Amino acid sequence: MTVYLQVLLLIIAANGSPILGRLLMKERWSTPLDGGATFPDGRPVLGKSKTFRGVAFSLVGTILAADVVGMPWAIGLIVGGLAMAGDCLSSFIKRRLGYDSGAMALGLDQILESLLPLLGVWGPLSLSAMGIMATVGVFMMLELIFSPILYKFRIRKHPY
Repeated sequence: MTVYLQVLLLIIAANGSPILGRLLMKERWSTPLDGGATFPDGRPVLGKSKTFRGVAFSLVGTILAADVVGMPWAIGLIVGGLAMAGDCLSSFIKRRLGYDSGAMALGLDQILESLLPLLGVWGPLSLSAMGIMATVGVFMMLELIFSPILYKFRIRKHPY
């Protein structure tokens, strides 16, 4: 298995684990990361869909996935943490642009949550710039293909 496939699988785990957490935990630990606070523009800082449960499930899920794909747990932790940081950053930007929580912003939703983890492991895994760009592109394509399917089966809340 190539290192890019391994990291791609970790990024998928990082972004899928919060969904699994919501399905398993229902409303437990569903407190928003921003505590419902608003930014000076009057909009939520992140929105209600960014929860402590999601971050916890992402970190644990990505650490476990790292073991499955043959990567050190620390790489899983880095990927999970930076995927969540990218997801939160994209949510912050989307709120400033007036997007509702859960609304899709093509590219913004996929790029930050895949690019930041790849940049975080660039050095330790000796990744190339071309490999990183290709992996971001593949992640974006996979998310756009599989999200409507997951929505149809009520696994995702939104069809993108």
